[in-house]
Amino acid sequence: MSTAAADAPPAAPRPARRHDKHVGRWIGAALTVIALLVVVLGTKVVPDGQEQELAGPAEFDKSTFGAEEFPAVQEQITERAVPATELAPALLEDPEATAEEHGIEAAGNTVYSTTFTGTVGEGQAGIYDVAIEGMPEDVTVRLQTGPAINGTELRDATGSYDFGQFTNQIEFQDAGAALNDEMKKQVLDPVDPSTLSGKTITVTGAFTAINPEGWLVTPVSLEVQ
Repeated sequence: MSTAAADAPPAAPRPARRHDKHVGRWIGAALTVIALLVVVLGTKVVPDGQEQELAGPAEFDKSTFGAEEFPAVQEQITERAVPATELAPALLEDPEATAEEHGIEAAGNTVYSTTFTGTVGEGQAGIYDVAIEGMPEDVTVRLQTGPAINGTELRDATGSYDFGQFTNQIEFQDAGAALNDEMKKQVLDPVDPSTLSGKTITVTGAFTAINPEGWLVTPVSLEVQ
């Protein structure tokens, strides 16, 4: 190899071709268009008045749910209430038709709202028999007064609440317990259950017809005469 060839400076890099520049520009423009499409397609126009529906159910708060919801539950049960002397024979005669007309289906059972006036008998563990004039002899009506209020009749009797409105089963159960607790504060705390035996009471409440001949009523109003 000659000395001249060895001493020759390295060849200068060839300038980038215009074609490469154009390709880069097209790629950048395409990425911009894709980004804009993602934004547009991911944007949903919400009609007025539907914001809450699209946002999903409000966050559940057991500490406030009962106080906020019980007045509406009380009103709806009162509006739906069928006199016990009418409801009892209808249930015995045709439970399916009665359920369709007056009941609310919940967890495979039917919940009814009712109202009655009767005489309180002996009680045990806060549950009292109530003798109601005009009731079928085979039907026994009992009233629960606490301290423990069992069941979810207040939650289920109106049809206003279902599992899909809550995050999980625990919240759904807590909703029923919160309504029971608020009912106790407003309806049962002013009454001394130990003094009820022998007295006449007027009750509006709800019960689950597990047995149409045995009612356990959870009250939403209780008047002692």
